[in-house]
Amino acid sequence: MRAIEITAFGAPEVLRETTRPDPAPGPGELLIRVAASGINRPDVLQRKGLYPMPPGVSDLPGLEVAGVVAGGDATALKAAGLALGDRVCALVAGGGYAELCVAPIAQTLPVPAGLSDIEAASLPETFFTVWQNVFHIAGLQAGEWLLVQGGSSGIGVTAVQLAKALGAQVIVTAGSDEKCAACVALGADHAINYRTQDFVAEVQRITEQRGVDVVLDMVAGDYIARELECLAADGRIAVIAVQGGTKSALDVGALLRKRLSIVGSTLRPRSLAYKAVLATALREKVWPLIEAGRIEPVVHQVFPATQAAAAHALMESSTHVGKIVLDWRT
Repeated sequence: MRAIEITAFGAPEVLRETTRPDPAPGPGELLIRVAASGINRPDVLQRKGLYPMPPGVSDLPGLEVAGVVAGGDATALKAAGLALGDRVCALVAGGGYAELCVAPIAQTLPVPAGLSDIEAASLPETFFTVWQNVFHIAGLQAGEWLLVQGGSSGIGVTAVQLAKALGAQVIVTAGSDEKCAACVALGADHAINYRTQDFVAEVQRITEQRGVDVVLDMVAGDYIARELECLAADGRIAVIAVQGGTKSALDVGALLRKRLSIVGSTLRPRSLAYKAVLATALREKVWPLIEAGRIEPVVHQVFPATQAAAAHALMESSTHVGKIVLDWRT
């Protein structure tokens, strides 16, 4: 099979097309003939040598794919209601930048009706991540306020749409007026340009000094202390990345007085059973919203798989709104 490998840790140019032996699915797994692969920031970190794959996982990057079932554990496939040729998308721990990819059946979902392969490939990593952190861990409820840091990212546009579809009010931060406008067009109630506005002051103004209930944070660093100021009583911060650094000075007194929570999580190393719970929730509660048109995939740009380096360069530029996808059919 054709694949994109990391030849050495470094800049996007270290990504190269290669050929690899076709992978073979084991018990509880299926083989997907990949039409499209989603690109995510963990792929960039892996390329730089900052995010090693878990033991036993393919060294090829790529955490989400869409395509058709090309083989697998027949008994497990039947139990999951899947058959050869079915269109699916899947969350994987690695190996997604390839024409063939092995995925756990428990982390594989049918392509929502009406979606293309490109759109389907943009779903798994962001929807699993947002569901895990905003709903499964932070427990966002209808009527509550959510603050999304980086609302124009792939994670951000997913969080905005999903939270709105489930009845929450959403504030986002973004790095330009154009990105802020794009987030509002996707359903955000308010958007804050963090380059020109103080997001703490704006959140307090928007919520009439109440604060938000949940913060989805991809920055960390000194943002954590500022986010504590944004929270309402019993508020929760879900930290999913550390783009702003790993150190922060906190007012622990405020943490105690307002009964606040800060939770950090990763998804890639979690157990199959844990991810299966998330997959079941997505299929039951979120896939119908996608099929009804209440949530739409946001794909910024599609690259031929051979141009993976250019796709990574775009990801690192942070000029995109939504997802970047590799197309294996071209």
